[in-house]
Amino acid sequence: MRFKDVFSIIGPAMIGPSSSHTAGAVRIGLVGRKLFGGQPDKAEIVFYGSFADTYRGHGTDFAVVSGLLGFATDDARIADALGEAARSGMELSIRTGAGLISHPNTVDLSLSGGTRTLSLRGVSIGGGNIEIQAVDEHQVSFSGEYPTLLIYHDDRPGVLADVTQLFKEQGMNIGYMDVDRTSRTGRVITVIEADQRFEEPMMKKIAEVAHVRRAVAIDLKEDEGKRP
Repeated sequence: MRFKDVFSIIGPAMIGPSSSHTAGAVRIGLVGRKLFGGQPDKAEIVFYGSFADTYRGHGTDFAVVSGLLGFATDDARIADALGEAARSGMELSIRTGAGLISHPNTVDLSLSGGTRTLSLRGVSIGGGNIEIQAVDEHQVSFSGEYPTLLIYHDDRPGVLADVTQLFKEQGMNIGYMDVDRTSRTGRVITVIEADQRFEEPMMKKIAEVAHVRRAVAIDLKEDEGKRP
């Protein structure tokens, strides 16, 4: 079991009434923005469970949109996130959904812009902590608390061997790895948590590995402190 630091216990600096319904929701939005590659033109946000029941009163809609805009959990602009989104040209659809969920604080994001699309399911598990459970058609599990790498690649032999060789060459330790394949498309998302952040030279080398289509690094403690 990993040691939880003080941040994990008391939650991040934040604006809003609830670390689960506000800070965690901001962070889910931030992960969506990062994986999409910037601010989407359109965002469909679907709340489930407790999120669906209370999102208006707790400002969870403002919070998720704030993350998509790149705001940190303590950004004063969160209260006007819907206005900020409109001024930036982001088209929003916010609604509730029903269905089987594993946690009451669940939200689905469907993002689009240009030729890009992204779907994501995230849950807010308390104290501002989150778990991303699905990306596009892939079942994944990561929190963004640690430097995390998502590699989109084809289902071909040797891809992960080439990637892990780069970790060895850079002296980077892998703390966790998860691989999800889709038999229909032959595509894979591999999630790797590391003990140190992914620098640009390392990301460039990973992107150059044969059959790797895209690689994205997420580190919420680093990313959420940056203003757009």
